[in-house]
Amino acid sequence: MTTTETREAPPAHFLIKIESFSLLDDCGVEKYETKEFVAGNHKWRLVIYPNGDNNNEKDGDYISVKLAMVDTSSMPKNWEVNAIVNIFLYNQISGNYIYSPGRPRPFQITQSEWGFSKFISKKSMFDPSNGYLMNDSCVFGAEVFVVKREAVTECLSLNSVHPPPSYKHDCKISNFKKLEGRYVCVYPKGNKEATGNAVSIYLNYAGSNVSTHSGRVKTSFTISLINHGYCAHKTRTTPCSFTTSWASLGWDSFIDLATINDPKQGFLVRDCIRVSVEISFLNSALTFNSSWI
Repeated sequence: MTTTETREAPPAHFLIKIESFSLLDDCGVEKYETKEFVAGNHKWRLVIYPNGDNNNEKDGDYISVKLAMVDTSSMPKNWEVNAIVNIFLYNQISGNYIYSPGRPRPFQITQSEWGFSKFISKKSMFDPSNGYLMNDSCVFGAEVFVVKREAVTECLSLNSVHPPPSYKHDCKISNFKKLEGRYVCVYPKGNKEATGNAVSIYLNYAGSNVSTHSGRVKTSFTISLINHGYCAHKTRTTPCSFTTSWASLGWDSFIDLATINDPKQGFLVRDCIRVSVEISFLNSALTFNSSWI
């Protein structure tokens, strides 16, 4: 049986009530085609196969229900209409409809009929406790939603994709107070809220072109406090944008004072630390063109 869902609302486009449904089988009717209905500016009809649509031998145990597009003589050559088809069957006990959630199907001159060969088994259909066939009457329905080709398309062409330029600089700070280089600022006893608790480390932007790139210099920088022993370095990374008002960025609490002053930790040796700075500039690393198809 086709996978179905349940809902209270009836189908939006078509309903048919069939009385004496069993007579279709008794009289040898292979298929019943309903009257036409309009949906999405096209004409359709529901096609019901009481003994299946004969796609294989086992289809005789099922009822097939399909949707056919009709009156296509005025369609252009090689026409195609994509539509989402939902087939319904009314449950007369619960008052709900079971339906088959459809997906877009291409209706064309070579195949103008789509649907479900195994919509429901005869066993389920003829079991009165299921509520689909009551007093030999049943109700089928259909919804058709035409998928119009009005989508806007865009092509994104990536050009000049290069890794952003990066620079690495190591500096050695003797006496833990003097910094070698003007780009890294270290507060041995902390800064701002970290004063007395942690070492603060910042990266200063001293360039003259901070006014370019919409007033920002986009970077990603990593500062590492080198461990002289066998422990891991203390490393922190952040993406940021330097501006005229934010020319110094970093961490108020880079490493706590207890850790750095502990000789067993290996960061401070003979009152000397080593700091490594790696900077990647992200501006203009990627250019792209957008064009219409």
